[in-house]
Amino acid sequence: MTSFGLIQTFLADEAATVDVGGKIGAALIAGNVVFLEGELGAGKTTFTRGVLRARGHTGAVKSPTYTLCEPYELDDTHLVCHIDLYRLSDPEELEFLGFRDYLASGAIVLIEWPSRGEGWLPNPDLKIELSERGSGRALRVLALTTHGSQVLERCGVDHVE
Repeated sequence: MTSFGLIQTFLADEAATVDVGGKIGAALIAGNVVFLEGELGAGKTTFTRGVLRARGHTGAVKSPTYTLCEPYELDDTHLVCHIDLYRLSDPEELEFLGFRDYLASGAIVLIEWPSRGEGWLPNPDLKIELSERGSGRALRVLALTTHGSQVLERCGVDHVE
């Protein structure tokens, strides 16, 4: 898979994770697909909270582990869908989730555990990897399309090795 850009940085705490999620969230445009990867507790939903705050959501943000999808209709008339495929037993189940409808709507789609939907998911614009590092988190953001590259250019996240 060709890379169109990369950001790597250290996130010291939950506030830093929400902050960088907000910076990237503000740069996303309708139709962007983002894969969120990392072990349980790595901060994927915390990152998503930052994305949603940047898009104007002020309510609670919960993990869609049991609901599989949490759609957020935002004041700016955009839809953000937070999808968690952890409990998916077969990628074909995505058909019953109405996944194609979310994509066709032009929603920004954030997908946790994308490997469980392999073969049914579109190529992402961004792949975001979160992993524990000491008392904080390591963040790696990989742009995989020209749209993803444009998000990286606009987001203002500093690159730190």
